[in-house]
Amino acid sequence: MNVVSLMAHQDDEMRCLGTMLKCRARGDQLHFVCLTDGSAGVLGAEAPTPADAARIRAAEMKALARAAGATYRCLNAPDEFMADTPELRMALVEALRATGAELVFTHYHDDYNLDHSLTHALAKHACMLACLPLLPTASPPLREHPAVYCVEPHGPVPFPASAFVDITAFESAKAELVTKHESQERSMRAALGTGMAELCRVPDAYWGQKAGCSYAEPFLPMAARGAIKTRPVLP
Repeated sequence: MNVVSLMAHQDDEMRCLGTMLKCRARGDQLHFVCLTDGSAGVLGAEAPTPADAARIRAAEMKALARAAGATYRCLNAPDEFMADTPELRMALVEALRATGAELVFTHYHDDYNLDHSLTHALAKHACMLACLPLLPTASPPLREHPAVYCVEPHGPVPFPASAFVDITAFESAKAELVTKHESQERSMRAALGTGMAELCRVPDAYWGQKAGCSYAEPFLPMAARGAIKTRPVLP
């Protein structure tokens, strides 16, 4: 199965990364797709220009993808100023088709960041279009609509999770992978006094307690035609 993390920013995959590693263990191929270039996501003098920040974020995400044995594609929308355009929609349709997406993880519709909320809407639309032979792209249409699951948003947003994946055996590997985002590690420690691994472990332990294991990731199936499957797709 082709499993895709479809997120706004480099590091947003942390909310589904443990599940993706569990998917890899069962033989699935992993793919990471980011809509924005990450150019607004680096603090301090290490990125004096947005272009510098974008290069840093791209290098970090590529390092994570290599370590996970995954592909990576960035659609290069401007970070924190992403807009719904025909060009971005078509780029996303092509990205989904190129990965052969069968299982997609993306943002929940209610989120603190507008890039995240817009990614949810674009994912909903593009997943539908990607399996229909209506729009010409370099890659052929998907064979069917992929299953789509929303990840838990950051911050005080109620999240009605209805599916849980036990990632206890993969939590350590997940925590190690997210530290590939070295600029974000420094930024989080400067801004919040905590690192990327801790930002994963705390909510994963919370949801694990709910699900009856040590660590878990919660999901909600996207309410869209074709996105919910009658067969099991989560590991």
